[in-house]
Amino acid sequence: QVQLVESGGGWVQAGGSLRLVCSASRSIYRLNRMGWYRQAPGKQRELVAAITTGGSTNYADSVKGRFTISRDNAKNTVYLQMNSLKPEDTAVYYCNAIDTAGSTSLNYWGQGTQVTVSS
Repeated sequence: QVQLVESGGGWVQAGGSLRLVCSASRSIYRLNRMGWYRQAPGKQRELVAAITTGGSTNYADSVKGRFTISRDNAKNTVYLQMNSLKPEDTAVYYCNAIDTAGSTSLNYWGQGTQVTVSS
């Protein structure tokens, strides 16, 4: 089991920046992948960015070049640096962790943090 707690959301004007923080209740060193998802009103939850234990990253096309995901295993923390924010980035952002052991994968979610970007 792992509990995830997000922080760092808030209100910002278009073009501004925010850094989201996901704090895990235990070591994230062996968690196969950690990521950030977002869900806007009336839309499906979508992957924003993810990072593996090896440090490989992938991003949604809509955020490439603006967002950066990173992890600090020593602090059990994952970050999402968001720059050049746009109103369409407004959503609830969720931290996700995938823990794979053999043929079993477990998904963990945080409670979400609201990001609001005004034009």
